Amino acid sequence: MAESSRRASRASHASRDSRGRAPATPNTLFVVAAAEGPPAELVGLAELVTVRFPWGSLLRGCVGLDPVVAAGLADLVRPCGRLELLLAPAERDRLAGIPTKSAEVVGAATLAFETLGFRLELGRLTSDDEILASGSTWARRLRSNGQAGARPVTLVRLRSSER
Repeated sequence: MAESSRRASRASHASRDSRGRAPATPNTLFVVAAAEGPPAELVGLAELVTVRFPWGSLLRGCVGLDPVVAAGLADLVRPCGRLELLLAPAERDRLAGIPTKSAEVVGAATLAFETLGFRLELGRLTSDDEILASGSTWARRLRSNGQAGARPVTLVRLRSSER
């Protein structure tokens, strides 16, 4: 998170106008907390929650295998806000019960969050450029560059209801 915070700060300073004013963009907040129980002060606060290349219980929550984690993520999103997931499970990972085909990943994520008041806006495989644009350090490893056995990355974008 320290590196992400530095990058966010650099981007803010680099994009200041000629008078030194930062652009009008939403604030970025970095929090260390378990997805299963986000801090009460953050519940319903975020217009956009992004999850990039999760693993372990966070991945299981994103595909509906850990409903407590899914509920924790959903709790962060304000009414009419969005949840955006970049998921990259692969068959070679041997992750019991976790789907690996893009359509199945989209379906599992949709089902996981529908019961929490979200609807699918977009679900599809990503391009190499989209993977790189994620800003993740995993991006270089996930790009296919035409290589056999490249790891597929699925984008799932969900919108919260007005609750």
